[in-house]
Amino acid sequence: MVWTRNLLYMAALSAVRYNHAIQAYYQHLLKQGKGKKVALVASMRKLLVCLNAMVRHNQPWSDEQVTSQLQTAPS
Repeated sequence: MVWTRNLLYMAALSAVRYNHAIQAYYQHLLKQGKGKKVALVASMRKLLVCLNAMVRHNQPWSDEQVTSQLQTAPS
């Protein structure tokens, strides 16, 4: 279980830097006054939810779908 959290943490760090959808979500949380670690953990969860949906529907990664999921999801 610990390795899963570590893996998600590193993936979220990378996504916050290079994925526009996750980066926008992270910046939105920071503007709301959330701490950096809190915003990163929330980004980890969003990333996990998006990955779970892709596995459930047997679809490859798509930035457009991730962006639409983040825009329709409540903050």
